[in-house]
Amino acid sequence: MTTATVQRSNLIGAAYALAAVLCFSVNDVGIKFLSDSYALHQVVFIRAVIGTLIFAAFIMPFAGGFSLLRTRRPLVHLIRGLCVVSANMCLFLGLAALPIADATAIFFVSPLVITVFSVVFLHETVGARRWAAIGVGFIGVLVIVKPGTAAFQLASLLPIAAAFLYATLHMLTRKIGGTESAPTMAFYIQLTFVIASALIGLGLGDGRFAGMGHPSLEFMFRAWAWPETGDYPILVLLGVSGMLGGLFISQAYRLSEAAFAAPFEYVAMPMAIMWGVTVFGTWPDATAWIGIALIVGSGLYLLWRESVKDATLVTKAPKYRR
Repeated sequence: MTTATVQRSNLIGAAYALAAVLCFSVNDVGIKFLSDSYALHQVVFIRAVIGTLIFAAFIMPFAGGFSLLRTRRPLVHLIRGLCVVSANMCLFLGLAALPIADATAIFFVSPLVITVFSVVFLHETVGARRWAAIGVGFIGVLVIVKPGTAAFQLASLLPIAAAFLYATLHMLTRKIGGTESAPTMAFYIQLTFVIASALIGLGLGDGRFAGMGHPSLEFMFRAWAWPETGDYPILVLLGVSGMLGGLFISQAYRLSEAAFAAPFEYVAMPMAIMWGVTVFGTWPDATAWIGIALIVGSGLYLLWRESVKDATLVTKAPKYRR
């Protein structure tokens, strides 16, 4: 594959990553908005059913029909699905207890983890300066989480767990991207969401473990209830944005190098701050701003280093005369 082809593929993947970020940001707002009224597994189940129906009606006919269900990697699809279900559950439970900007900032250790994983599992190259940026990003997470202080919340660990699961998901996406299409990967993720949330609902949906008082635990153990009519548009929006986000992010990491695509997801950070201020009336405190700056700054530096590396490759590429 030529350098120009890799660059073009990276840029297309980055565009898909940006589209996915918009979808996931809308999804986070909707989930947090509903976290006081419904059980998480119920919201995820309804979202996944709506997303699957929309996928079957509007994506599947143009992506090969039932032929896209054929796969050479059923086990990998299962593992990917479990990773994304677990990552979503952890992040959403964190959102129930934390300000949306704080939870998003902590979760955004994921592009840093993706960069580390891209070296360990995909054998991509990361230089000393980018390793330093990764270290700065992790320091930013510690600033927000405040381990060892009275301000520390166990709920802060949930977005961190989500970040590691999310990174694992994208390593698997990169591994099977050559043989599996983005619609195929997105379909099996939606299917895993439906099955997993239904099974959790059967086990916990009666609410027998509810009443613990903590927002995250209440969100997890609350009994299923019939949705209010006014919440129908939000649930539909969750289904659409969740399905499109899964499709777009699968395409992003299928086309682009993992270390290149990951920093583009930082666009969600200013969006989370905006949602926090306009929808939930929360504003990051001074300490959180420092952590956000360290995390976002390290991610943007990684992006800049990638652009420098690509420019160097183009400069050094041999020129051929016609």
